[in-house]
Amino acid sequence: MQGVSKSLLNAFINAALREDIKDGDHTSLACIDPNSNDTAKLLVKDKGVIAGIDFAEFLFKKLDPNCKFERFINDGDKVSFGDIAFEVTTSSQVLLKGERLALNTMQRLSGVSSMSRAFAEIVKDLPVTILDTRKTTPLMRFLEKWAVRVGGCTNYRDGLYDWIMIKDNHIDACGGIGKAIRKVKSYLKENKKELGITVEVRNLKELNDVLEEGGITRIMLDNFKLETLKRAVGIIGKRFQSEASGGVNLKTVRAIAETGVDYISVGALTHSAGSLDMSLKIKK
Repeated sequence: MQGVSKSLLNAFINAALREDIKDGDHTSLACIDPNSNDTAKLLVKDKGVIAGIDFAEFLFKKLDPNCKFERFINDGDKVSFGDIAFEVTTSSQVLLKGERLALNTMQRLSGVSSMSRAFAEIVKDLPVTILDTRKTTPLMRFLEKWAVRVGGCTNYRDGLYDWIMIKDNHIDACGGIGKAIRKVKSYLKENKKELGITVEVRNLKELNDVLEEGGITRIMLDNFKLETLKRAVGIIGKRFQSEASGGVNLKTVRAIAETGVDYISVGALTHSAGSLDMSLKIKK
């Protein structure tokens, strides 16, 4: 899983197994011979873009370093009903221990990658970058952002710590957009931090205030109507990066991209992504 920390992955798996198993999978312990081995196949029961095969391999090899894992499809491939993603051969008890964690995670990540691919395909011929947001499942952000990349879109900031984003609440609480920008620049200088700075604007007046203040990286044009958005992008020109946000869905994203904006941030990549139906079945 390129770009995914193994320490985060191990911590996630340990916590998820602890949540599910606690003092034991008593059903399997009661009726499954600890010495029996089986092969299980991951059956896709939906249409979309698969993500999480790398995760499943990591999980089962963590549970049993000697397991045999054979993949037939790679992360990022389009799949449809009836496809077999992989087969894994290991202890029957290990299969049942890891089954639900593998499925739950893969189904969720595949939903995110499928949604991301849908957005990416719509604007693939336009010079725009589709970004994700922080609207992710708590403690699964690192995985969901990986799935966004698998689907063909781009990660924005990982959290509150790696990019400055001055939004409406910051502006209102601080007492004005210019004041907020000045305080941010002062803070970064005092703390010797070099972070990108995005400023959200709600209208053309706030846009002009930001342009007068300067010293930022990107201007986020929030919930602008298309005509006003196009005008705003023209006003910004090449002085700063431009970003559109708010009201972005599969029906509106292309028209937004056609305004010439550099970036479009889309919370729907994660918060509106469903799950791809899958099952892990032991081969008889």
